[in-house]
Amino acid sequence: MRIEFSYDPPPGPPVILNLDDRLIVVDKPAGLLSVPGKLEGRADCLISRLQAIYPDALVVHRLDCDTSGLILFARDKAAQGHLGQEFEQRRAKKSYLARVQGRVAADSGTVNLPLSVDWPNRPRQMVNHQDGKHARTDWQVISRSDTETRIRLFPLTGRSHQLRVHMLAIGHPILGDQIYAPETLADHSRLMLHAETLGLHHPGTGEWVQFAAPCPF
Repeated sequence: MRIEFSYDPPPGPPVILNLDDRLIVVDKPAGLLSVPGKLEGRADCLISRLQAIYPDALVVHRLDCDTSGLILFARDKAAQGHLGQEFEQRRAKKSYLARVQGRVAADSGTVNLPLSVDWPNRPRQMVNHQDGKHARTDWQVISRSDTETRIRLFPLTGRSHQLRVHMLAIGHPILGDQIYAPETLADHSRLMLHAETLGLHHPGTGEWVQFAAPCPF
């Protein structure tokens, strides 16, 4: 059975972090879809709010609705193609901040587990050694307590829910995750996952550029 959730996006205009004639960098709030949802009542999203201000904005990539942080939009088709290749060819470098359940013992590590959609329970994803697609996440502990760990995540691939499922798979689900750690919702009003930094080659100059969004938690 497909899992459905209510949608009550936060109000307000997009927070623009960087703007030029080829791309727009936005700090997406948690709880707002990147693009329109398929269900009724989910037309309000980041791209529609952005296009109300900059009609030429084009989608390049997405963040999960519950994830906050950096997301890029192109301003013309050529820039969209260039930025899309940066992600597809894995030239783009990303880091995320997360708060996960429990005390992570090691200081760093790698999760290398293939993922696929859990069809009866969409949008849930799962580890699937037989049919899953390659997915790798490097991680590094920032700080820890007896009950939780603050961690920086470096996805080397870009599978749906990759960070959420990989952290669950090693026994430390991300706090506030209504799909993979619903038992933590009573103490966390949002998913504790934030797209912190993003670096890639600029579509206009070809130079390496890096952007950062302050973490709200």
